[in-house]
This record gives sequence, C-alpha cells and structure tokens, in this order.
Amino acid sequence: MLIGYARVSTDDQNLDLQRDALQRAGCERIFEEKESGRAGTKRPALEAALAYLRPEDQLVVWKVDRLGRSLREMLDTAHRLQGQGVKLRSLTEAVDTETPTGRLMFNFLGTIAEYFLDLNRERTLEGLRAAAARGRKGGRRRKLSEEDLAMARALLKDPSIPVAQVAKRLGVSRATFYAYFPGARTRSLGGAGS
Repeated sequence: MLIGYARVSTDDQNLDLQRDALQRAGCERIFEEKESGRAGTKRPALEAALAYLRPEDQLVVWKVDRLGRSLREMLDTAHRLQGQGVKLRSLTEAVDTETPTGRLMFNFLGTIAEYFLDLNRERTLEGLRAAAARGRKGGRRRKLSEEDLAMARALLKDPSIPVAQVAKRLGVSRATFYAYFPGARTRSLGGAGS
C-alpha cells in the first residue's frame, strides 16, 4: 500500500502541490501537517503515518526534506522504515529505497539538503550581523507602533470597552494584544472586556 506524507512549515504555505502529487502517485492514504521541519520538532502526522505503515508498504513523500531538517533525522526515519520492512519513495528526486541506488541517492540528497540549510542559516546570521553593524535589529517588525500603544492605553482606561474590541481596532489578535499588555488579560478574564 502506498501511504503519503505531506508537510509544510507554516500556516501560510499550502499543501495542495504535495497532496496532488501524492494522489497522482497512487497514495491510498495521505497524512498532512503544517509543522516546522526543524530538528527536534514534534510532527504528529509523521508519527501517525509511521505507526500506520505495515511491512511491504511504501511511504511516499514529495521531497526527502519533508522527513526532517537534519540528515540525522532523515536517516533515522529511513532506517526505522527499513527495519519495519517499509520502503521509502521521494517523488521529486525519484528516489526509491527499495534499490541500492535509491538508498545511495537518499543519503546523497539528504546530505545536500542539510548542506543548503546550513548555507542558508550561515547567510541569515551574516545578514543579521551586517544589519546590527548598521544599527538595525533583526527579527520581525513590531505589530504595534508607539502611536498604537498610546491609543490602546487610552482605550484600556475605559472599562466599558472590551479588550477584544481594542485589539480589533488595532488590527491585531487578542493574543498579540496580550503580548503587549499582559495586564489586560486579567481584565478580560474578570469579565470586563472579553
């Protein structure tokens, strides 16, 4: 039986491309998730797919890097599957671990994927250092400006205005709003403005 596994790293990414490719490949069941592939990250759908597989089944992925962000994780997964008598197939790289050449290619592609991730990480760090040298700080831009914060403080002084309404006026979620104003959570829980 062909079992598919599809993963994207963020909520704003779409699983359609991978899902379509896995369906075309003949996968009878597809496990999907939106989770980071970062080493050590829990991926419940991958764990469910691995538990579902039986000897002679084949786990099909769109690319080998869907199995993890480190070579160690990819190899551990491949060896775990091999120990269960399950084959692994990557559609994009045309790798099939049923053959000696496929196993060699899997290891090679995993090494290349990890190499490019390391290069990207290195370039990101160099970019952050260069920005810091110019007085700029890396990371996400703040969602609320100083003017927004001043308006929020003024609105929070009026107990008749719900916290949810203040957050909505500022164009942020309540979770984001509470990150700026943790004390507002107490007010909201107290019933004055949820």
